[in-house]
Amino acid sequence: MLVQPSDRLITIIGGSGFVGRHIVRALARRGYRIRVACRRPDLAGHLQPLGNTGQIMAVQANIRFPASLAAACEGAYAVINLTGVLHSAGAQSFDAVHVFGAEASARAAKAARARVFIQMSAIGADAGSSAEYARSKAEGEARARANFPGAIVLRPSIVFGPEDGFFNRFAEMARFSPFLPLIGGGETKFQPVFAGDVGEAVARLVDAGEADGKTYELGGPEAFSFKALMQFTLDTIGRRRALLPLPWGIARVQAALMGLMPNPMLTTDQVEMLRHDNVVSEEARREQRTLEGLGVTPQGIEGIVPGYLYRYRKAGQFTAPRGIPE
Repeated sequence: MLVQPSDRLITIIGGSGFVGRHIVRALARRGYRIRVACRRPDLAGHLQPLGNTGQIMAVQANIRFPASLAAACEGAYAVINLTGVLHSAGAQSFDAVHVFGAEASARAAKAARARVFIQMSAIGADAGSSAEYARSKAEGEARARANFPGAIVLRPSIVFGPEDGFFNRFAEMARFSPFLPLIGGGETKFQPVFAGDVGEAVARLVDAGEADGKTYELGGPEAFSFKALMQFTLDTIGRRRALLPLPWGIARVQAALMGLMPNPMLTTDQVEMLRHDNVVSEEARREQRTLEGLGVTPQGIEGIVPGYLYRYRKAGQFTAPRGIPE
């Protein structure tokens, strides 16, 4: 008997966020039934138009409460854990979300006898890193694999798309600030990857239905320095701003002060992470553990980012994207 995608349920833990909606869209197009486990399902209504009536259902779950995860994963063919935080605070600490959350999610997937478990991590995850963020991501990967043999790990570089927190954040800053900071001189390399390509990669791994235990590194078609990305942002929104190099020591002090705020723009962990390039490794390329290896042709920033940064131009959509800067 031929199994149809509609016969299979996919649980996405933390699937109501930025990357989650792109994964939901890719899976819904294939016909899978999707259960989105999130803390506030009442705020996940934006996912419904991505599928057919009844195809996508949001349910309440919290990674700090394993029983809620068990219920969310019941009957799932595949489980995807997307939960993560950029800074550690209160109950939403790195340990609680990246470590305990990964372990609890993998256990729930195993108990549900899911065929596939995918853990979202990040390029830069490293058990020996000086940044707590990177250490906790690496520990989460290890916990996931210890509790779900064959767990798949995805490590994307900076993920971009209409709701991203990278290009939007710096474009917003450029509206009011006379300069954009270049931490450490802005030489750190990044390989921005489109959220839609990440969604397609996840969908293909679900299609394959194999718990291959591999770590996939996801990056776009081109690597850029941080300085080049800031200049691209300014060119796209048609604004002239100074690019101000910020020495590592000063950046750490500023990050420490910002870290006292509820939602800091910069943390000391992020400064430490910026000391290392955020690009796909040569080893991953050789072993085809990349978007291309999954049959996905990555899309670049030039064809997508201007389509949503126009709102930061002086006259919005009526300003030419690369016209004369103000």
